[in-house]
Amino acid sequence: MENTNRDNTNRENPRQNRRPNNNRRFNREREVKEFEERVVQINRVSKTVKGGRKMRFAAIVVVGDKKGRVGYGLGKANEVPDAIRKATETAKKSVVRVPLVDGYRTIPHETVGRYGAGEVVLRPAAEGTGIVAGGVVRAVLELAGATDVITKCVGSRTPINQVHATMKALKELKTVDSVAKLRGLSVKEVR
Repeated sequence: MENTNRDNTNRENPRQNRRPNNNRRFNREREVKEFEERVVQINRVSKTVKGGRKMRFAAIVVVGDKKGRVGYGLGKANEVPDAIRKATETAKKSVVRVPLVDGYRTIPHETVGRYGAGEVVLRPAAEGTGIVAGGVVRAVLELAGATDVITKCVGSRTPINQVHATMKALKELKTVDSVAKLRGLSVKEVR
C-alpha cells in the first residue's frame, strides 16, 4: 500500500504542518523608524461647488530624531490618512540639522523666527527648566531633541505660521565653533 502521508507532515502536532505566514503581525520584524512623527493639526477644508460641498483634509506633520534633526510638512487629500502620509513624506524631505548645545539640551543663543503675521522667540534655558512652549512649537522642539528652551509666540497663533516661524528661528542658530570658523578666529577669541 502506498503511503499517502507526505514526508513533511506531522500527525502528532498538526500545527507544525502549517506554512509559515510572513504576513502575520507577530512574525513581522519591527521596522526601525529613523524619525518619530507627530501630527500637529488636521484641518477640514470645504469647497462649495455646483453639486454641494466638497470636503478635503489638510494635515501638518513634524518629524524628528530627537538628536538635532527635525522637519515639517503639509499634506492635503480627500481622506485623513492620505493627508497624513503626504505630509510625512514632505516632512522627511525637509529635514534640517539644528545645532543644539550641552548634549542636545538647549539652543546656543536667543533667536526670533518670523513668518507671515506670526513671530516666535526662542531663548536658551537653565537645566531642568523644560520646554516652555505651546503645542506646535513644543512639538518641533521636542522632536529636535531640545529639553530646556523658553519660547514666546507673538502675533498670529495659526499652527502653520508657528511651525514655519519656529523652523526659520532654528535655521538661524549658530554655534560658537561655526562662528569662529567663519571669522577665522579661535573659539576663545569669539567668546
